[in-house]
Amino acid sequence: MTITYAVEQVDTVTISAASVIEGMDLMSPFVWQEGDLYRIMVRGVPHPLEPRDPTGIIARGESRDGLTFLMDPGLAITPGPGAEDLGGCEDPTVLMAGHEYLVYYTGVDKARTQGCMILAAGPDLTALVKEDLVLKAPPGEGNIKEATLARTAAGDWRLFYEYAAQGASRIGMAGGPTPKGPWTVLPDPFDIRADSWDNWHLSTGPIWQEAGQDPVMFYNGATHDARWRIGWISFSPDFARVTGRGLEPLLVPPPAVTREATDIAFAASAVAAGNLIALYYSLEDRMLRRALIGRYGG
Repeated sequence: MTITYAVEQVDTVTISAASVIEGMDLMSPFVWQEGDLYRIMVRGVPHPLEPRDPTGIIARGESRDGLTFLMDPGLAITPGPGAEDLGGCEDPTVLMAGHEYLVYYTGVDKARTQGCMILAAGPDLTALVKEDLVLKAPPGEGNIKEATLARTAAGDWRLFYEYAAQGASRIGMAGGPTPKGPWTVLPDPFDIRADSWDNWHLSTGPIWQEAGQDPVMFYNGATHDARWRIGWISFSPDFARVTGRGLEPLLVPPPAVTREATDIAFAASAVAAGNLIALYYSLEDRMLRRALIGRYGG
């Protein structure tokens, strides 16, 4: 039977006033659940972005309803002192491994010419330590960013990431025995479709795993002019082959209010919402939304 996914509801996600990132553009909302709480790490970008501003700082907060977040007074991750992220910190992805938080994020160098993937970890979100430079492209070969982690049916791990190739973004994949690696680069999990809405750029989105079902990634795809939409693709439990892929985008940005707004919807995380999937994403690289997604068939 054919499987498909459909958006049932869209809600606005807000952060508390007087937070460290108030007034900034908001991107990459990574939301996860701990008991009755929803926690968030989100990238804030100064607006307008001045030459000396970081390309991102990462704030943290919590919520009871998954829509209105009270932000902590401190920041979760800030640039430096290492050279790899002196220009900015972007795209947080959080995983709880036992009693330790693992936060994969993108570090941007001082010159803002290259991004790499960095791991910060710690037993408490207020005491994360930058542990490892996970993946970095050779000089001049663009960025490695936007981590997504998933466990296979056999118990090992996959790390998905965005990388640059021939003037476009693609999705790469690495395998490892633990959520900290060590990581071995594997063949790309899937490619663009020349005749579709994802014919030029691809970027990772969250993976939803449910017992008895193929894991599904809500990925980001775009045309040559960077009109980003959110689609879905499913995999076998070992992530070795694709088992399904939506023909049309799952989420398309609404008409922009201003002419200069970017035409972007970009998925970042997913949590359970009863029998639905709550997908958190950004619009126009500046505001946050949550879509409730239903799964049909199978």
